[in-house]
Amino acid sequence: MPYEQLKLSTDKPVFSWANHDLGHEETQMAKNVASLPFVFKHVALMPDVHLGKGALVGSVLATKDAVIPAAVGVDIGCGMAAIKTPFMAEQLEGKLKKIRLDIEAAIPLGFNQNKEVEKDASNWQGWAHFKDLHRGVQDVQGKAMKQLGSLGGGNHFIEVCIDTEDAVWLMLHSGSRNIGNRLAQCHISTAKELAKLAGNRLPDPDLAYFIAGTPEFAAYWRDLQWAQNYARYNRDVMMARFKRIVEK
Repeated sequence: MPYEQLKLSTDKPVFSWANHDLGHEETQMAKNVASLPFVFKHVALMPDVHLGKGALVGSVLATKDAVIPAAVGVDIGCGMAAIKTPFMAEQLEGKLKKIRLDIEAAIPLGFNQNKEVEKDASNWQGWAHFKDLHRGVQDVQGKAMKQLGSLGGGNHFIEVCIDTEDAVWLMLHSGSRNIGNRLAQCHISTAKELAKLAGNRLPDPDLAYFIAGTPEFAAYWRDLQWAQNYARYNRDVMMARFKRIVEK
């Protein structure tokens, strides 16, 4: 797919694969990010790029010795999971409605959560380190435990797919739920406070960052890893339920 280099007066180039003409705000946001001194090599814009918080959603950037919490995003660890089943398309005939109803009964959607903490959720080893996370999330461990194994909203989905050979695949897209969002907001606030105290002149306040080697960077990095592991395990729990439903 062809790309273009945006004509911007920035130290680092911006390469765009966007499938639409960028508006003024989108272009400005890309320019703001590419102007940061610690951006490594270049900024890349994906086909579905659109406005975000500080940085464009659908932009890809590497940074050296610094991290921007808002650019990482508030749904830390958002990602996909897919498995190929031994079933073929014709085996789904007449069963799709039942499969969908069973999925909706087994996996909470939107803001919903499990009524009780499921065994597979309570057994997760990550809970042993919850006390080490930012103090701003210490009141939501119960909620985080009940949300483990839930889909969320927005662009998150569960889907039964067919490949080119009519084999059935199970796919889902989800992230770190409310706990990831809360962790991100806590660290974004800290980064903004530090930038204000240091008198840093940023092109956008949401581009506040942490420098490697500082306690704030280390704290964010720890919480980032935890939330990514939570998101990954959340997908594992949902996929196991999804698989059992389709097999049944």
